Amino acid sequence: MTSDSMVRSDDAEKAGMMSRLASTTARMRIDVPFALLDAFFVSVAFGLILVLRFDAAVPERFWQQFVTSLPMIILITLAMNWLWGLYGQIWKHASVLEARRIILATMSTALILTAIMVVGTRLIPLSVVGLGSLLYTLLAGATRFQSRLFALRREQSDQPGLRVAVLGAGESGASLVREMLRSPKAGLIPIAMLDDDPRTHGRHCLGIPVVGSINDLPRVAAGTLVHQAVLAVADPPVELVRRAADLAELAEIPLRVLRGVAELVQGHVTLRDVRDLRIEDVLGREQVVTDLDAVHRLLTGRRVLVTGAGGSIGSEIARQVAEAEPAALLVLDHDETHLHELCAGLTGPVGEERTMQLLADVRDRDVILRVFERYRPEIVFHAAAHKHVPVLEQYPAEAVRTNVLGTANVVDAARAAGTRHLVFISTDKAVNPSCVMGASKRLGEQLVLARSPLEGRFCAVRFGNVLGSRGSVIPTFLRQINSGGPVTVTDPRMTRFFMSIREAVQLVLQAAAISEGRDVFVLEMGEQVRIIELARRMIRLAGRRVGDDIEIKVTGVRPGEKLVEELHADNEVLEGTAHPAIRRLHPHTMPSVELNSALEQLAADAAAGRDEQVRAGLLRTTAPSAIVEASMAGDGISG
Repeated sequence: MTSDSMVRSDDAEKAGMMSRLASTTARMRIDVPFALLDAFFVSVAFGLILVLRFDAAVPERFWQQFVTSLPMIILITLAMNWLWGLYGQIWKHASVLEARRIILATMSTALILTAIMVVGTRLIPLSVVGLGSLLYTLLAGATRFQSRLFALRREQSDQPGLRVAVLGAGESGASLVREMLRSPKAGLIPIAMLDDDPRTHGRHCLGIPVVGSINDLPRVAAGTLVHQAVLAVADPPVELVRRAADLAELAEIPLRVLRGVAELVQGHVTLRDVRDLRIEDVLGREQVVTDLDAVHRLLTGRRVLVTGAGGSIGSEIARQVAEAEPAALLVLDHDETHLHELCAGLTGPVGEERTMQLLADVRDRDVILRVFERYRPEIVFHAAAHKHVPVLEQYPAEAVRTNVLGTANVVDAARAAGTRHLVFISTDKAVNPSCVMGASKRLGEQLVLARSPLEGRFCAVRFGNVLGSRGSVIPTFLRQINSGGPVTVTDPRMTRFFMSIREAVQLVLQAAAISEGRDVFVLEMGEQVRIIELARRMIRLAGRRVGDDIEIKVTGVRPGEKLVEELHADNEVLEGTAHPAIRRLHPHTMPSVELNSALEQLAADAAAGRDEQVRAGLLRTTAPSAIVEASMAGDGISG
């Protein structure tokens, strides 16, 4: 066991001791009121039956005997209740199993009292014992049950299957346990539940004991044969997922989670709602849920064109645009295979007659101008780009042809076709660029801002790394893990922003809806993640041990890479928008004369294959000081 594991084990043991102390106190606070209430119900039930037995004219002798025997009756009732486990239940989720315990407890009480009356002195009539016990059963049951009775749980201890520890004894946890009990053929056997609420500790939920807090998972797994744990909390906070993942790793069992609560039907959990833990669950950012009403108002009934539609971002934009029922969805890419796969996977109200595949390259200016002139798109999402940093460091001329000149072609064609909205997909690497890819994207931003028509709403959107996109670090790590390692990290200090593809595209569409023209939007990316910690988590999620099973190898920072990415420069002024996860910044914009001169020189160098001059020109043109100086020298706006 490593030193980190020993520290976590000690912390978990201390937390377990504190939770057990808190749970004992909590149980007393809950059980004592139940016991007092049961004593009251015994008095009422037996007293009422006695009054009815004598038609409200109880002889003095029987009243005295009743008062004398009442403490004994209460004591026996409470003892039987405790013996049958009525003071260790979470009654909110009680089932027929708990109802049976109430009946057995009162039957035991009635039998003991009858035996005492028959063998010893008959203090009260036997009819009062029988009917009083029956009435008490109804009163006790009424306090413990509200509106539901569940199917009787079959004993599962001898059934084969995976023994599961359920983390969470709330509604989702109870619903999940109920489904496991109802579906024994699924092979999931709930053994124990753990919950951070100390009031639940030591009690039972549907017959499954709540044995402590989530921090007690390693102790429970060590003392009981547990095959896996399920975090039964819908949309849990990231910190809770992280803690559960660390504890499951310490317990050496896999952890599974529930799908998002928005996907669950009226909070009802089924076994199909349980999924494997994914890396985005523990990356340290809360998922932003976007209200897409404004987006649908923008897109519905409009002609929408997506460039780079076969790529990771472009294809997700196309899918989400299709859901908004545009008049026409134009998907443009230079790769026919990607186009075909995209259109084959599109579902919803946009059919083949409203989806048009455009096989074209944004670098071909004449073709792009003809496409825009023919289809006249009203809204354009420009996602076509080369994006892999190491590759573009070797081929800067290709970065210029696609990311710069290709963007110029799309912007000019959109202006000529009267396009109202254009959104350019940018990157955090465009801030104070140190690599060819970032510099080319920064120049693309300048093109969108400088050539935006006065009546148009052209904007750029910056965000960081997208989970699962082609060539991103996560698929690379997965491939390395599956091949046995090593997992390569360039520098242990390196950090990056991460966001899911669907969430990033939702915010891109939202930015299009709120754009006022000549905007650069920055998406709220949450906290940065250390790449080496990401690698460690992915190795552990794969069921491997860092160092023992899979080695992490530090290879050194590659040309153009930054240790820490930024979403905006120090001299860029940020302001909020109507959406909490989107901020608008006011960048410095190069005048048309300087921008056009730089483009002509870059185009000439790229055409001649002068890669070093292209790289130097890109970085020189997009240096923060150069853009600020050019902006201050000109008016910063061109029509």
